[in-house]
Amino acid sequence: MLIDIKPRLDEAGIQELLGYATFPDPERLKKTVDQYKNNGSKLQGYESEGEIIGLIGYSLMDNATGDFTIKLEHIAVDPEERGKGFGRGIILELLELEKPNVLLAETDEEAVDFYRSLGFAIASLGEKYPGVERFQCTFFVDEE
Repeated sequence: MLIDIKPRLDEAGIQELLGYATFPDPERLKKTVDQYKNNGSKLQGYESEGEIIGLIGYSLMDNATGDFTIKLEHIAVDPEERGKGFGRGIILELLELEKPNVLLAETDEEAVDFYRSLGFAIASLGEKYPGVERFQCTFFVDEE
């Protein structure tokens, strides 16, 4: 179940999870926490057995075609809980909660197969940083 964790951004456990989704650097983590506190992005925690074991940060966008699009900014699952389907569960819960037409994410080679396995279309963005290929991941929600 997803719950709003923006009010809990000062908790060590929430910051630890957010740290898994950012470059592991204390200054970068602080900047990310400050951004969530001060902008319109949403931050939801994934709760299992009373514990927050994952999170997803995202922003809501309306684009020129009138589609309701969500841009994923961060997603993380506690390392001890990885490989159990919680990442997939977080995405599915988000789809149910917000009901977007499109999900967008940008990621690196390490996580691109996760998005591919969920049915995202993958396009290389090339080396945005020296030696680091980035990928645009797009998921079109079926309207049935």
